[in-house]
Amino acid sequence: MFKSLLRIPLYCLTVFIIAIALLIAFGVSDQPDNKLDWSMTQADLNRAKKILREGSKTRPDEIGTIELSLADMNLVSNYLLNRFNKGKAVIALKDHKIRFEVTATLPENSLGKYVNISFRLGHENGNTLPTLTKFKAGKLLLPSKVAAFVIESLIENTSLNEYFLLATDPIKAVAIDTDKVSITYHPSRATLENARDLLTYSNTSTYRSSVYQNKLAEIVRRHDPGWRLSLADLLQPLFSLALKHSTLETAIEENRVVINTVNNYVNVKKTEDAAIKPYYPAFLYKRNDLAQHFIGAAAITASVSSQIAQVLGEEKELIDAQGGSGFSFIDLSADKAGTRFGELAIASPSSARKLQQDMAAIKDYTDFMPDPTNLPENMNEFEFKKRYGSINSDTYRKITKQIDEMIAQTPIYK
Repeated sequence: MFKSLLRIPLYCLTVFIIAIALLIAFGVSDQPDNKLDWSMTQADLNRAKKILREGSKTRPDEIGTIELSLADMNLVSNYLLNRFNKGKAVIALKDHKIRFEVTATLPENSLGKYVNISFRLGHENGNTLPTLTKFKAGKLLLPSKVAAFVIESLIENTSLNEYFLLATDPIKAVAIDTDKVSITYHPSRATLENARDLLTYSNTSTYRSSVYQNKLAEIVRRHDPGWRLSLADLLQPLFSLALKHSTLETAIEENRVVINTVNNYVNVKKTEDAAIKPYYPAFLYKRNDLAQHFIGAAAITASVSSQIAQVLGEEKELIDAQGGSGFSFIDLSADKAGTRFGELAIASPSSARKLQQDMAAIKDYTDFMPDPTNLPENMNEFEFKKRYGSINSDTYRKITKQIDEMIAQTPIYK
């Protein structure tokens, strides 16, 4: 009898291991099932943020409902999926079920570049919450109960569990119609307090941040006010510190903290609001706006995604053309270089570690920012349209390709 009972957990463990092996073998591939062509406009970005903030309108212990159209679901899913790695999610509503087809880019590994999965959620046995009704990893169709068991086990035994509970506990019902999904949620005060604690920096991250904050304050305090403060003067010593403090496993997170620490200083809105004083603007090629564009784009890329950083960079220049300082390919080059910098900072543990090593050894900012000062700028909307038409024209793409080539030839990005 005892031996029979002992076999049960062993059988479960065997099923779990086999299921994981099948997911890896069939779900990972060098080819994406979905074409990775998701793009986002400024309006899309604003809409995604508005949807994600919708729940904050409901007070603790009150019941709220949010309705998501099919377009909203696809927008938010792709926004979240592309926060850290490039991917594509295609969502459809049919027969009162939500159908997902997801392709995500994987970090560097020997198995494949992409993971391709598809699944369906629907109501069964009169439940108010949908459950997994179908799951495929690549071309392999797994029984829904086996797939649910594997997914739940992975979540329960990893750090994802806290986030999963945080996201699902307040949801009380989901209604799936032909053109929309209605979600009824009931957040408790305890849930909101857990969210606050979970989504802020951990003690370790706070410690890391304070280490770099103190180092940056020391650099600023010792700076000679008779000279311009180079962005390299901030990045080089902080990345040197990151190289000493981090390991291969922690290099990505360490880089995020370094970039955000420098960005919080460089892009402070008012000098009187600066946490570190005295405050000296940081410069690239004798221009403080270039330093702001570069590190701002790097911070967005390292924390959110490179696509969002690129959209925001182009959108700002188009707005400037309508009445601000004018469209500037010089600023755009700093956005692009910063985006590339942010990509290298988090692309993989080895890439993160190499960036630390390279940045610790730089001579000056020309090692990470090419000279863009001969590019056109200060164009109002009329002049921009006259010379380049739109950001989709061949003329515009020619000059952005030139910028990309300049960046590619810069030492850090070679």
